Order: sequence, then C-alpha cells, then structure tokens
Amino acid sequence: MDIEQKQTEFIDHFVKQASSLKGSALGSVVTDATSHPSLFAFSEILAVPSVVELEGTEHSIYLDVLRLFAYGTWSDYKSNSSRLPELSSDQALKLKQLTVLTLAETNKVLAYDQLMQELDVTNVRELEDFLINECMYAGIVRGKLDQLRRCFEVQFAAGRDLRPGQLGNMIRTLSNWLTTSDNLLVSIQEKIKWADNMSELDKKHRKDVDDRVEEVKKSLSLKANIDIREHEEIYSEPGGVMDYEEDRSRPKRRRHPIS
Repeated sequence: MDIEQKQTEFIDHFVKQASSLKGSALGSVVTDATSHPSLFAFSEILAVPSVVELEGTEHSIYLDVLRLFAYGTWSDYKSNSSRLPELSSDQALKLKQLTVLTLAETNKVLAYDQLMQELDVTNVRELEDFLINECMYAGIVRGKLDQLRRCFEVQFAAGRDLRPGQLGNMIRTLSNWLTTSDNLLVSIQEKIKWADNMSELDKKHRKDVDDRVEEVKKSLSLKANIDIREHEEIYSEPGGVMDYEEDRSRPKRRRHPIS
C-alpha cells in the first residue's frame, strides 16, 4: 500500500472524529492527528465545519496548530513558539519531516548545512540518520546522500497541503505551461511540415537528376551505336580498305624518259 492510500484512510478517520466533536473536545483529535506517524496531510481536517468554527474562539489555538502542520515548518514553530503550545516529541519529529518536504518542493539538491540549520541538527551523522530512518524509511522522500558534496539529492518527495492562495498560483503556472506547450507543439508541427516539403522537393530534385542522367545515357548510347555503324560501313564497302591494300601490293610502272 503506497503513501497516498495510507493518507486517505487516516484522513477519513480523523475527519469523522472531528466532525462529531466541538470546541475544546477537538484538542485531542488535533494532538492525535499531528502526532500520527503516517499522516502528513491536514487540509481535509481543517475544512471540517466544527474545526473552522474554532476561529476567533478561546480554542483557536487548536486551529493554529493544525495550520502549522498543514503549511508550516520547524522554523515557523520556533518563531511563534510563544503563542503555540509546546510540542510533544512525536509532534516535533512530524514537523521536522514536513520541513524536509517543504524544502524539497523548491530544490532537489539540499545542502547538509541548510538542513542542519532548518532542523536544529548539530552534526552530519545525526542528520543522515534522520533522513534515512525518519524520512526515507517512512516513504515520504527518496534520494541519495552525498557525503562528499555534503548534500541530499532528492529523487521523490511527497506533496504537502496547498497553502492559502497557492492553488491560484499553481493554476496560473499550469496555464502558462499549457500555453507554452501549445506554442511548442505548433512550432514542432510547422517544422515537420517544412521537413516534409523539403523532402518532397528533394525527391523531385533527385528524380529530375535521375531523368537527366538517363537522357544523357541514352544520348551517349545512341551516338555510340551510330559511330559503330558508320565504322562498319567503311570497312564493308567495295574498293574500300581492302582494295587500297591490294593497290599497294602491285608493282609500280616506271616511266621511261622521252628521247
């Protein structure tokens, strides 16, 4: 079972729980969801009406925690720790895993120094153990640890919840990509058409050349036949070459001087 299928099952479970509770009772659901080792998406829980109703109430802290895990990072938590509840060890681990996913969204080569700073990790061994045991084994990322270059090369990373406003940006990005793809397709089709035309012209040119060669061959062949026939006629005429040879063999008459 892949990570997407697992996510769907866990999300459905917590959505049902949240839908049946209100107010402070939602605190345990939020804590359980943000501590669950296999849950990495929270937007569906955020959309539950009873959770939305926490906005502006004395229990809005639970809504803030859910938003942190849906969109935030470990650095965001440290910056706002004064107005957020202290996280359990499981929640802290989950938020650091989510931080790796956020970093992998924009860069497929993550420097060790950047990761150690973002995750509050003090040495490379601890960082690599975290990436292997808590990220790759969990199935949320795949990649290669490059100790020589001190970086993590990301080959796959699970997606996080879309932040408010991010959907519009994504739609615009996809629309621009679609427009670019359409223009590229038109350009390719024009090049194919041009290549086809050039191919036809080349075929026509080759045919013209072949026809001309054949004409020259026929002309040369005809001229050669005419020359052969003329040569044969010269040798076969009476009084031709043979008569001339006979004349040469006869003794010449002497002229006597007139006295």
